[in-house]
Amino acid sequence: MKIDFDGEQQFLYRISCTTCVARGRTPWSTHRSGGDNGFMAAMDRWTFHLVEKHPGEDAPCLAFLAEAQQRLHERREQAPG
Repeated sequence: MKIDFDGEQQFLYRISCTTCVARGRTPWSTHRSGGDNGFMAAMDRWTFHLVEKHPGEDAPCLAFLAEAQQRLHERREQAPG
């Protein structure tokens, strides 16, 4: 995980996978800006990546999988149409 600042000087959370690639040769990654919500969104996406692409891996964030799934469910329910 890497934390930078975006153009508006907000935190920018970057998490990359050292194994997976996306769009050709680019490493899989997630980028989310913002305060605590950005951090949680980035960690949720990383947790889902681990479960889907690296089943059986042991990572501390997987203890929060149920909460991440609940947040995703709530976001989908609030999405229009």
